[in-house]
Amino acid sequence: MNTIYRITILAMALVLSVSAKAQQDPNYTFYRYNMNIYNPAFAGSSEGAELSLGIRSQWAGVEGAPESQSAIFGMPVGRKLGLGVSILNDKTFIERQTWVAIDVSYHIQLDEDHTLYFGIKGSANSYDANTDGLITYGVGQDGALVGYESRFTPNVGAGAFLKHDRYFVSLSAPKLLTPDRLQERDGNAYLGVDRMHAYLSGGYTFLLGKTLDLKTMGMFRYVDASPVSVELTSLLDFGERFEFGASYRFEESVSGLVLFKISNGLNIGYAYETALQSPIDGLDNNTHELFMRMSL
Repeated sequence: MNTIYRITILAMALVLSVSAKAQQDPNYTFYRYNMNIYNPAFAGSSEGAELSLGIRSQWAGVEGAPESQSAIFGMPVGRKLGLGVSILNDKTFIERQTWVAIDVSYHIQLDEDHTLYFGIKGSANSYDANTDGLITYGVGQDGALVGYESRFTPNVGAGAFLKHDRYFVSLSAPKLLTPDRLQERDGNAYLGVDRMHAYLSGGYTFLLGKTLDLKTMGMFRYVDASPVSVELTSLLDFGERFEFGASYRFEESVSGLVLFKISNGLNIGYAYETALQSPIDGLDNNTHELFMRMSL
């Protein structure tokens, strides 16, 4: 790749990275297994303590391309409470942020088959933007960004989760406050605000045989002043061996994913996602995601 082409790609990608039209929080193909990030009510909803780790990498080969790492821990505490900790590290060209959250949940047994969980999330976010990079790649900036310093901001969130052996329903808003962050309008960067994200998701498991299930699930993501994002996923679950399937994010991307059951307490997954439209001609617009879940 020659220097001029490389700079062109980076300049356009910088604009995309602070675009006001885009969703501001990262998506995960393995969202069903990362639900603590979105909904604090999931904390402690499993039978025992669980630890999940994830890595998501986009636009391989481009320096500074979007990349996210996550670590999620959850466990039941006593008869009614759950506790969770989530750490999310996200970088997108000139932006870097680390989000740490603590979840507390409380559940009510509605009947023999249904359990209703309520959760609250307290979090803190360290956000930094290298505004010098905007000048380097020819992106204009508002005067308020001169001398921009990193920010450390608290936040709160809430959610509810209805659990059944065969299905679930989840509704949440993990960050209710809107701290400052970089945005873009008409090719110029300016200091805007982080937008509230709301998530509605659900899933149903069809029993196809003694060792074969079909897991269907979906997620609706709403970001203030942006179109609703819809993602649908189906997985074939081959008992104690592995799961594989596909996911479709409406008008955005398609994915293939597989989850291997290494042992009773260890699952390892991989997802390959490709965008339906490339924002930059000739750019590798594919995304790789690795996932690991351990029962402790």
